[in-house]
Parts: sequence; C-alpha cells; structure tokens
Amino acid sequence: MKRVLVTGSNGQLGLCIQELSKTISGYDFVFTTSKELDITDAKSVTDFFSAGHYDFCINCAAYTNVEKAEKFPEPAFEINAEAVKNLSVSCKEFNVVLIHISTDYVFDGTKKTPYTVKDIPNPINEYGRSKLLGERYVQRFLNKYILIRTSWLYSDYGHNFYRTIVEKSKTEKELYITDEQIGCPTNAINLAGFILGLLSKPTLDYGIYHFTDGEAMTWFDFADKILNEKGLRNKVELVRDRNYRTFAKRPKNSILINFL
Repeated sequence: MKRVLVTGSNGQLGLCIQELSKTISGYDFVFTTSKELDITDAKSVTDFFSAGHYDFCINCAAYTNVEKAEKFPEPAFEINAEAVKNLSVSCKEFNVVLIHISTDYVFDGTKKTPYTVKDIPNPINEYGRSKLLGERYVQRFLNKYILIRTSWLYSDYGHNFYRTIVEKSKTEKELYITDEQIGCPTNAINLAGFILGLLSKPTLDYGIYHFTDGEAMTWFDFADKILNEKGLRNKVELVRDRNYRTFAKRPKNSILINFL
C-alpha cells in the first residue's frame, strides 16, 4: 500500500482530496494541517518524513490572500516558497514524489492568447512572486515532481469567489463585479480528482502541468453563471465594475491551456 502525505489538508483543495480519497483503495493517506506539521520548520519536516515512509507528498498548503501579501509579503514567501523548499529537500532525501500546486498568477497577463507550460513566468504581484519562487525551489531540488498550475479555484469549502457570490446574493440587491480580468474558474473537486488520478498511473511524466476546467470567462461572467445555476439571478442585479481597484496588480489575462 502506497503512503500519501497531504499537507494543508484543511484548505479547500485539501478537503476535496479528503472527500475523494474515501472512494479509492490501495493508498494510506495522511492528512496534516499546520498543527500536525509545520512545513515552515525544516527540522519538523525532515523528522516527519523520516518517520512516515511516504511515496507521495501532495502539497496543498498555500498563502492565498493576494491583497495582504502585497502589503505584508513575508508570510506569503514563508509558506509559498520557503516551506516548499523544506518539502522539496525532504522529498529528495527520502525519495518521495512531490505534487505541488501553483497558480496562474505566476504570469503577468499581457499575453493575448492563453498561457502554456512553456511560457516564461513574470509575476506582477508579491503573491505571484512567492508562488514562482516555490516553483523554482521544486525544480532546483527535485527531478521527480509534478507541478500543477491552476486558476480561480472554488468549491463548497472555505473562502472563495463562488461562496462569496452566493452569500452576498442573499443580503444585497446589487453586486459590483469587475470584467477587466479573464481566466478559467476551476472546481477544486475536479482538480482533486486529477491529482488522485496521477497516483494510479504506472509511470509519471514529471514536470509542469496546467489544469483548469477549461472555460474562460471574466469575474462578471462567472458571477452571472453562479447566480443562474443557483436560481438566484432574478434576486440580485449584477453591475459591471470597470473602476475595480485593488492594492495588488492582477493579470488581466490568466487563461491557462491545459497540459495533461
């Protein structure tokens, strides 16, 4: 039986992996939060790997608050980069395959067509820079890795755009949503399914993958789709907010071409 360590298991992707893991056999999953395993502590990571005898490590841990990262980047770099370095070093030492999750925000959004795995990253905010440094650590220390970039992740768990729109539609008559950014919303349960599917492959093609649900749209379009699917469209008015401003710069185009 293969052993699989899942870090950041209390986030939306980690919870989706927990949900789907109940439907497959032949694997011993160990789900950890920062309480069970502090991945920012190199010694703790080494000790945990030494005792665990893992075949795979799926790193779902991430700092995802883009706005806070821009003002206070240190926590983002600690979790998205230095902690990934710790995992990479231990994965190399104990011969563990690392499956690490990255983001569309490693790109600057100036490309007129979707981004491929061969495009050169150029992040424009601190969150994106922290995730790119994490990618660099994985590539520096490991040959056996799967690095998955995804975008606009949502689910029934945690804080995400999908849940925010549903909740706000219950109390507000108007929702102001930007249409200045375009990307591919991705259901975390589908990403979880893709990740777990990798575990059963007889041979793995290591390297960088892009995974999204494939349908490109603006945040405004996504909000409209959510409300329609939930039967809430007639209860709230969507307003295109072309004056949408954030502290952190965000890529206007972050469409990823799937490479599976």
